[in-house]
Amino acid sequence: MKLIDSFKSKAFRTLSVPDDLSKVTTCDAAGETEPEQVQMTREGVDAIWSCVEDLYRTGIHPGIALCLRKKGQVVIRRAIGHSHGNGPAGNEMDPPDTEKILMTPDTPVCQYSASKAVTAMMIHWLAEKGQINLSDPVMRYIPEFAVHGKDKITIFNVISHHGGIPAPPPETDPEILFDHDGLVKMVCNLKPRSGDGGSMAYHAVTGGTILGEIVQRVTGENIRELLKETVQKPLGFRYFNYGVPEEAIRHVATDYATGVPLFFPLSALAKRALSVAWDDVVRIANQPRFYKIIIPAANLVATADEMSQFYQMLLNGGELNGRRIFEAETVRRAVAPAAKMWFDGTLVIPMRYSPGLMLGGSPVGIWGPYSESAYGHVGFINIFCWADPARDISVSLQTTGKSLIGSHIGPLARFLFTVGRQCRIADDPVRDIGTFASFKAVFQKMLRKVMLGG
Repeated sequence: MKLIDSFKSKAFRTLSVPDDLSKVTTCDAAGETEPEQVQMTREGVDAIWSCVEDLYRTGIHPGIALCLRKKGQVVIRRAIGHSHGNGPAGNEMDPPDTEKILMTPDTPVCQYSASKAVTAMMIHWLAEKGQINLSDPVMRYIPEFAVHGKDKITIFNVISHHGGIPAPPPETDPEILFDHDGLVKMVCNLKPRSGDGGSMAYHAVTGGTILGEIVQRVTGENIRELLKETVQKPLGFRYFNYGVPEEAIRHVATDYATGVPLFFPLSALAKRALSVAWDDVVRIANQPRFYKIIIPAANLVATADEMSQFYQMLLNGGELNGRRIFEAETVRRAVAPAAKMWFDGTLVIPMRYSPGLMLGGSPVGIWGPYSESAYGHVGFINIFCWADPARDISVSLQTTGKSLIGSHIGPLARFLFTVGRQCRIADDPVRDIGTFASFKAVFQKMLRKVMLGG
């Protein structure tokens, strides 16, 4: 039996999960508000955390951290598993002598594409200060971008994934990530799929590159410094920036390629979306040099609590703990729909974007059932950070397993469903979301409809 379990662990890249989860759980019980104070129940909170435990039991995620605020109060601030040293058998990230370190809500984690929401808000901050206009063509700030008919593509097009340049050429060497000038030049030389912003396709790396360069050319400082001065320092965040100082690199949670290794055509689709093979993304992101550079689309480092606070600040209309970061009107513009929900040409799923964030939907969306008011961003499929004004919640689910195919999909969907169901408030107009089975059925129906163009 042990041989069979060992084979499954290696073949499906899962980790060993202890029977007693309390041994690998950290909880800030003193910092958690009593559920009744925010119109929740203890049973509801337990149901949400039970979903996280079920997600951990799949063996896909070596470490998980969750921070959930409701009405501005911390309801859940917990973690389970390890940040270092407990990857799946045979993984290349853990040398034999690697120390096992428990995951905590304060463990810094690479946010991958969840970085994009923060980058977008830096662009909105520039617009708020009158330094740019989202309707301006990109070429106004980056003249060399105008080649190949891209002269009419606006900042709004790029920030809402309608820029027509979703990915670098297939043969692009991933090492270009470490060559800032070369990366900007490559993106500027891309030929657009659409020169008028009419094509919706997720920009995994290219959009962030352009937005970060606009910040640099407009302000004279890089986006790391701008974020530090506008958000990180005012809100007292220890991390929450692109990369980390060299002495802090060892604290960043290790990421692992887990689950079933990708096969064609999923491997090709993933590489088209990410510009790099799936496992190579994980390998690159675990290299110390990855945290010394600035990748506006992908290398923000933050804790679960910091990401939850960031979305709480947006939920509050740009203010947190007495510090105003954005004007309320700026936040409203940032979360307003840029287009209707439609089929994303890169992700190959139905999506709805604002200028910079991923929006929810009704009857189901990326943030769960009847989440049409919600906005946020995912990171490498398995990190979920969002706010939902209808439910008055800000949520950050951090995970260190990077899997597209695996047993985690069901528990993750159940987690989103349960958050949506248990976080309702007395005067919430959101409809009864029914059972988990009905939630799955509606989502599958919606997916088929969009794919058929109905």
